[in-house]
Order: sequence, then structure tokens, then C-alpha cells
Amino acid sequence: MIKCLKKKVQSRSDWQMTVNSVRRTARAKVNLTLHVTGQRADGYHLLDSLVCFADIGDFIDMREADALSLSVDGPLAAGVPTDERNLVLQAARLFGADKGAAINLSKHLPHAAGIGGGSADAAATLLALAELWDLPLPEDVVRLGADVPVCLSPMALRMRGVGDELSVVPPLPELPAVLVNPRVAVETPPVFKALTQKENAPMGVVPECADVGVFAKWCAEQRNDLQAPAISIEPTIQDALDALEPALFARMSGSGATCFGLCENADSTKELAKTIRGKHPDWWVVATNFS
Repeated sequence: MIKCLKKKVQSRSDWQMTVNSVRRTARAKVNLTLHVTGQRADGYHLLDSLVCFADIGDFIDMREADALSLSVDGPLAAGVPTDERNLVLQAARLFGADKGAAINLSKHLPHAAGIGGGSADAAATLLALAELWDLPLPEDVVRLGADVPVCLSPMALRMRGVGDELSVVPPLPELPAVLVNPRVAVETPPVFKALTQKENAPMGVVPECADVGVFAKWCAEQRNDLQAPAISIEPTIQDALDALEPALFARMSGSGATCFGLCENADSTKELAKTIRGKHPDWWVVATNFS
């Protein structure tokens, strides 16, 4: 949800001006399935994935300013760049506008984690700047990353092509879940490089059902083709999956290393998250809900 606020700022000369500010939540993206169905001549991989979003995320706050700037804070801010390497600034540059904004990224999601943290931040930035600057969204945002287009509409969607072909799916049931990251960063390019079979079957038809147990069984019949190559690079991912075994169904999201477990209800997620934290106090563990 966009929050447009009017803040009165007092200057040194004791005069007041009105500054527009915008806040956006960059929700964690989760690949319930991820089928790699081919590779284009330009190297881009073709995907078929069911994507949903958790009710947790990073926060983008911005206000009008003379120049474009980025600051980062939050519990997981360590190591997050504030220069042009950050997708937030790359997203802002896509507007090509000679406008300024002071942007703050509050980092609550682990980076290089397979849950679209950087892509979600970029998408939230695009939406917030379009509001702040009263401009249309730039075209070809997929150049920022395959997950950016789907993160512009944080809802359950089927994502195909290189991330640019999005289609609606039947309403998903309530999906209480636990997210687990063993505090390891996994870069995406090496995982795709380790994938030996690039031509794989597409995802099945998403069922229309209201029961999380039935839906979990359908998920188990699908795949994440990047899970095995990611585990070969970072075996700790398998430890995370093993820790989620009490769940109805567990899988790695994206290219890792974050894994998720679907549970019967919210009480089950809280209990499972508590158990995993007790055994692995250094891991990032969150009880959440997907939609």
C-alpha cells in the first residue's frame, strides 16, 4: 500500500515547506515452483514458475530532494551497497528524469537469498518514484532482473519466459509457512551454470482448491530445477530442508538459499519456527503467510 504523506519541514531560517514522501513495502517473493524450460541464444533462461509473496519484506521510504541518494538501515543492512550496484538506484535511473529523491532502504530480508529481496526493492522503488514524481513506470524493467516484473504486482502469478510473461492463477488457499535461511548467500549465476539439463517439462496447471494440504501435494508434484545444483554449491541448503521436514511440504525458493515449509495453520508455523530457532539460533527463521 502506498502511503503519501505531507510533512512540514522546518529550515534553519525558520520557514516551512511541504515535502512529499512515499513508503512502499517490498514483500518477499517466493517461488513455490520453478521449472527451467529452456535457454535463449542470448543466454537468458526460460522459466515457468508459480510465484507468491510473504507478508514480510523490506521498506522503501523516499522524499523529494534536490539530488538522488540512497541510504540503507535495518537489521540486515550489513553488506548492502549504497552505490550504483544497488538495484534501487538502478531502478531510479530507468526513469531518465532529472529529478531528485532521498531514498532509504530498510533491510529486513537476507540478500542473495532466492526470495527476490533486491528485485522487490527495485519494484517498490519504481512504484514509489512513479507516485512521487508523477511519472509512468519505465518500460523493459526486466533488464533489472527476471523477478522485477512480477514484484511490481505482489500477488500469486504464473511467471514464464524470462520473467516477462505473467498470468493470473486461481485463488490460492491460505498458505501458512515458515521461511528459513541458513545465513549463507547464494549467487544466482553459478547455480544456473551448475544446471546441466536446461530443457525441462513446464509446470502443471495450477489447481483451484481451498485446502492447504491438497495444494501442498500438488506442489510436491512440481519442481524447483535449481534446488539440486544449489545444494551442490551450498550443502547447508539441505540442512534447512531437513529442518523443515515437519511441514506439509518443503522446498527451496528461487536459486536459494532460502527454503520454505507449508504448514496446516498459523499455530503450526509458530511452533515449527520456534523449534528450528532452538536448534539453529544463527539462522534466519520467520513464521509468515503466503498470498
